[in-house]
Parts: sequence; C-alpha cells; structure tokens
Amino acid sequence: MKGAAAASVALVPSLSPANQPKVHDVEIRSFAFHPEVIRVHIGDTIRWTNRDIAPPTATADEFGWDTESLDKNEAGEIPVRAGMEVSYFCVFHPHMKGGIEIISG
Repeated sequence: MKGAAAASVALVPSLSPANQPKVHDVEIRSFAFHPEVIRVHIGDTIRWTNRDIAPPTATADEFGWDTESLDKNEAGEIPVRAGMEVSYFCVFHPHMKGGIEIISG
C-alpha cells in the first residue's frame, strides 16, 4: 500500500510558482489608472485600489464587468478570463481609461 501511495503522488503534476495565478495591482490616483495598461494571464486577478478622495470605478467599455464604486483605499477585484473585455473606464470620470493585455502561454 505504501508503494501505491507514493506512485500516485508522483503522477500528480506539480505547479511551479511561475504557473500560479497572480494578483496584479492597479492604483487609481490623480484621476488615472496606474499602470494604464496591465499585462496578465488567464486565471490571474486584477485588483484596483483607489488612492483618490473621489470614488471611481473600473468598468468594462461594454459593461461586461465592473468593480462598482470604490471609496478611498478600497479595492475591487476582477478575475481574468478568456474573452473578457479588455478596455475599461471610470463611470464617474469617463476621461479615465485603461486597458488589459492578456498574454497567452
């Protein structure tokens, strides 16, 4: 039994830290997204944190996803998935625009 257990463990692929999903941070300050364009992989998470006094949103251009309103120092997260909208803006401050570049591989 001991040998069978060891063999089954050996068959489970191990994930290296490079393959693990990551959280990517975007700061909202001075009425802008920093960075303006973020590079991510499917399965990662993007976290927007508001550093301004006024509440912003990060909202997909076609409204497919939305962080909703973020108070000062509040954060909102969106998981990165295949086919998601990659251009976004702030509903309250439409001049604020950002982009997501999804990297394959």
